[in-house]
Amino acid sequence: MKSSKRVSSGPAGTSRRDVLKGFAGAAALAGVGGAGSSWAQAGKEAPALAKLASEGKLPALAQRLPAAPLVINAEKVGVYGGSLRRGLRGSADHNGILRMVGNQGLVRWNLAFTEVLPNVAERWEVNATSTEFVFHLRKGMKWSDGKPFTADDVVFAIEDCAKNPELYKSVPSQLMIGGKPCQVTKVDEDTVKFTFASSYALFLEQLATPLGQHPTLFPKHYCSQFHPKYNPKATEQAKAANLSDWAALFRARCGDIEIPARWGNAAKPTLDPWVISEPYTGGATRVVMERNPYFWQVDQTGQQLPYIDRLSFSIAQDVESLMLDALSGKLDIQERHIDSLQNKPTLTQNMQKGGYRLIELIASGAQQVQIYLNLTHKDPKMREMFGNKQFRQALSLGINRKEIIDIVYLGQSRPYQTGPRPGHPWHHEKLATQFTEFDPKQANALLDRIGYDKRDGQKFRLRPDGKRVFFSIDVIPTLYPDAVDTLELIKRHWADIGVDIKVNTIERALYYTRGDSNDHDAATWPGPGGLDPILDARDYLAQHPQGSRYAIPWTLWYVSNGKDGQEPPESQKRRMKLYEQALATADIKKRGEIMKQVFDLAADAFETIGVCLAVNSFGIARNNLQNVPKSYPSSWSWPNPGPALPQQFFFTRT
Repeated sequence: MKSSKRVSSGPAGTSRRDVLKGFAGAAALAGVGGAGSSWAQAGKEAPALAKLASEGKLPALAQRLPAAPLVINAEKVGVYGGSLRRGLRGSADHNGILRMVGNQGLVRWNLAFTEVLPNVAERWEVNATSTEFVFHLRKGMKWSDGKPFTADDVVFAIEDCAKNPELYKSVPSQLMIGGKPCQVTKVDEDTVKFTFASSYALFLEQLATPLGQHPTLFPKHYCSQFHPKYNPKATEQAKAANLSDWAALFRARCGDIEIPARWGNAAKPTLDPWVISEPYTGGATRVVMERNPYFWQVDQTGQQLPYIDRLSFSIAQDVESLMLDALSGKLDIQERHIDSLQNKPTLTQNMQKGGYRLIELIASGAQQVQIYLNLTHKDPKMREMFGNKQFRQALSLGINRKEIIDIVYLGQSRPYQTGPRPGHPWHHEKLATQFTEFDPKQANALLDRIGYDKRDGQKFRLRPDGKRVFFSIDVIPTLYPDAVDTLELIKRHWADIGVDIKVNTIERALYYTRGDSNDHDAATWPGPGGLDPILDARDYLAQHPQGSRYAIPWTLWYVSNGKDGQEPPESQKRRMKLYEQALATADIKKRGEIMKQVFDLAADAFETIGVCLAVNSFGIARNNLQNVPKSYPSSWSWPNPGPALPQQFFFTRT
């Protein structure tokens, strides 16, 4: 068995060290110190909890903490108190909460995004072939309601829930390798083993991402009451609640990683630093979370975390409201929704008045605005048009990227398609730069050549069936106003080559619904996988059930091992096999060689159209909010600011 202290980071990890070295030194802020039962015996706690304990309404701290709590070496030892204010946007901004508190998996990232560290699991061992992972949980650890957290919870979460076909159409991909799911077994009360049919060298890194949280998501003592294996009346209860089946009831009460219901039930126990007191439900104007009295982390002096009493998420209906709250000092930490470059001058000018400072967010993405034509469109004619590689090449050549970069991104980027960022060991020049030159003459020639040479009275091209070459591109303006501005410019660029588009600005929930049901013509999203190309490979092969928007049905085929969705073309199937090999390969050099083959095939297929390299963004933090790093990654795989450990943020007293 190899030690948990040696975690393979691979080429992706090497790159992160290079690119993020400017703040890697601050990683000690989120470090791990020694731990033992003495922490619980000599520990300190928030005054409100101490009062409840003295009144007999709460067990003493020594009974609430595990024998070996996780010790966080905070940059500054904090003080208790205060309410941290943060903003959400609308009814489907659940990941805004996840990014703040939902970082409590078996393992976690360090601050520099270079190493996997112990978290809920105190330590682990991995066998020589990376097929067995044995996790040692923290003895005496408890859920937020005081019930024990044990190996039984992990086994229940995976074997009874994540692998249940009535709850999940297919087993979450993070729990599978080679098309086969893991087997999770209890070794003893505090030890659990994950076994895979073949090598899974990146399992620990997958567990550190948001989508790796299933093992710690479902408390058995609570969620089993909605599961027919443990409660034969679960289906009857669902019908009584006007829900279709027990699975719908389970999700409504216990949630999932990425749905609003995760934060909609105050009765569900969690392992988070704060727990829901005012739920995220329809019509809510705010979400409130109070400190978890059983939270299992302490600082280096033995003080139980979190320092801050509560989180208060206001729910705004537009970005302008969030901006006004930021400018007037009503938000304590915020980057989500306000981090467009167009907002930066205004926020910079008002720092003194608003009492806040700026935080730098290091871009981990490949692309600022990725355009995904739906290659699996339900309309055969649209599918034929989008599926023609020369059509996609012509569209790319018809984009004036320099104009977009100068106007929308203030000159702070460069033309880019997709792929690992420059400086990354896996950077692929062809994948990154092909067809990024502005060449409307060549674009027109390509479109003429493939049968779109006839035009209507407004000079827009006609398809062979006589209909105008027209499609809509879905975009969420509240999340990505820069993408809207970019698409409006592209609309003009493409009109010049005879292609008509509609910039379809829609609400986030509808955006997901249209994508999930394969009802979209095209969509945009910031292209990920710049620093973490193997952890978030959605743009290089169809492997993300919501994120690979150019071919969701191909993704469903992949994650279901061919049982659902649509069979993809040979190039995709080859990439899927290669990707599985890369996930199973521990040798750094060999893994990189395999991923190069993936990038070669992705470059040849040219399935998505990019605009420009993702740029660093920013956030704000109130001047009296301490222990917030000056810079940290901006990534879904490193769900900022969660891995910076908001539980050790605190307010200075004025």
